[in-house]
Amino acid sequence: MGEASSNSTDDDLLLKNFFAEVSEVERDNEVNRILTCFKLNPFEHLNLPFGASPEDIKRQYRKLSLLVHPDKCKHPQAKEAFGALAKAQQLLLDQQERDYVLSQVNAAKDELRMKRKKHLRKDTASKIKSLVEEGKYEQMYEQSEEFQQELKLKVREILTEQEWRRRKMQMRISEEQGRLKKDEEEAKEMWKRKREHEEQWEGTREQRVSSWRDFMKSGKKAKKGEIRPPKLKTEDPNKSYVQRPVKRG
Repeated sequence: MGEASSNSTDDDLLLKNFFAEVSEVERDNEVNRILTCFKLNPFEHLNLPFGASPEDIKRQYRKLSLLVHPDKCKHPQAKEAFGALAKAQQLLLDQQERDYVLSQVNAAKDELRMKRKKHLRKDTASKIKSLVEEGKYEQMYEQSEEFQQELKLKVREILTEQEWRRRKMQMRISEEQGRLKKDEEEAKEMWKRKREHEEQWEGTREQRVSSWRDFMKSGKKAKKGEIRPPKLKTEDPNKSYVQRPVKRG
C-alpha cells in the first residue's frame, strides 16, 4: 500500500513538472475542448475511451485538472472547465452512473453492428472475408478509427434521446404534482368556506331564535295571498243558526 502511495506521489510530481512547461495556448485549447464536449458523456470530458478503468479515470483527471487549474491557467473559463472535469470524474467513479453510460454505449454498438450486417449482405467480398477470418475482420473494424468515430456519434444520439425522455417524464411528473397540489388547495379552500359558513350560522343562532320568538309574540297578520289555518269555532248561545258541536276533550 505504501509503495502504491509513493508511486502516485511520484506521478503527481512528474505531472506538475511537465505541466509547468506547458504553454498558455495549450492550456487554453484544453479548456475550449472541455467546454465544447458533449455534456451528457463524461468520457468525452476526460478524453477517455469507453473501456477506461477507474484507475485510468483517476489518472486522467489528475493530468487534465493540472492542465486547466484556475491557478495555473489564465483562460477566463478555466474554473468552469475544471468543474466539468471534476463532475465527469465523479460520475464515472459512481458505479451506477458509469453502468448507465456503458449500457447506452452497448446499445450504440448493437445498432452499429446491425447496420454493419446489413451492409455486408450487399458486399459479398467483405462478407466472405469476414467468414474466412472467423470474426477477426469485424474485431479489426471495431478497433478502427472509423468505427470509434461512428460509435461516439451514436452514443451522443442515444444519450440525447434518453435525456429527452427523462426530461419529458419529469415534466409529466411535475405537471401531475402541480395538478394534485391544486386539487388539494381547492379542497382545503372548500372546507375552509364550509367551516366559516357553519361558524357564521352558529353565531347567528341566538339572533334567529330571538327573531322567531318576537314573531310569534307579535301575532303578525298574514300577508296577502298567504294561507293561514282557520280559527277554532266556539259555541255561542246568542247565535240563531245551528253550529257544529265542538268536540270536548
